[in-house]
Amino acid sequence: MTQLCLKHNAINLSQGTPAYQPPDEVKHAAIEAIQEGYNQYSITWGAPTFRDAIAQKMTTFNNIPTDADKNVTVTCGSTEGMLSTLLAIINPGDEVIIFEPYYENYGPDTIISGAKPVYVALRETHTENGELSFTYDASELQNAFTTNTKAIIINTPNNPLGKVFTLDELKQIANLCCEYDCIAVTDEIYEHMIYDEKQHISIGSLPEMQDRTITVSGLSKTYSMTGWRLGYVVAPETLTNAIRKMHDFITVGAPHPLQRAGVAALNLP
Repeated sequence: MTQLCLKHNAINLSQGTPAYQPPDEVKHAAIEAIQEGYNQYSITWGAPTFRDAIAQKMTTFNNIPTDADKNVTVTCGSTEGMLSTLLAIINPGDEVIIFEPYYENYGPDTIISGAKPVYVALRETHTENGELSFTYDASELQNAFTTNTKAIIINTPNNPLGKVFTLDELKQIANLCCEYDCIAVTDEIYEHMIYDEKQHISIGSLPEMQDRTITVSGLSKTYSMTGWRLGYVVAPETLTNAIRKMHDFITVGAPHPLQRAGVAALNLP
């Protein structure tokens, strides 16, 4: 797709690459961290100051009470966070529900982890005001859940559609997760990129979902630092240790000086 766009001077919508630079304060913080000597490994699952900043952000913005030591794993981008999560929770024969269209890695991540992907379509519809929207068929989603369902991946706001899941939709999904005892794995990397009156809601903020939601996110899109590879996973304490083990074996750790800069990013107004 990138090659075709370059050939025809077209806008490339195949990757979420922001067209602006990271904030100056964050770039300066990265330079200072390097100059001050933060150039060796940090703790495998994340520098304490960065995990503290993530926990504060998750608690206040996402309304998910988060403990930096018990719930947060820093990863090399949200893409690694998703793979580490699925490898941690999947057993052979499990199924993972994926809304389509979807970010291209979800299918391969599911297969690599040993699960069977089960797809549920997001179909075009219109709101009462005649605005274009997308939603799923409730019966189709219900039928996708089985006794083998281990997880459902929710990407909100959605890549590539831009769909923001509503509270009613998230409650429907939550009810099914509780009924079938499965985990919601949410990719919320675009949580600040909403251009209308819609509201971003984390399914993990619903009381019944706090113990069965794994939230995957990062700084790449919000702060335009896709090349820095700063992501994180917020999970119940009972699942965090397994996620940290997978993360350790895959990447060892995210770049230490850039984690220091990540603190500066999350502390911006």
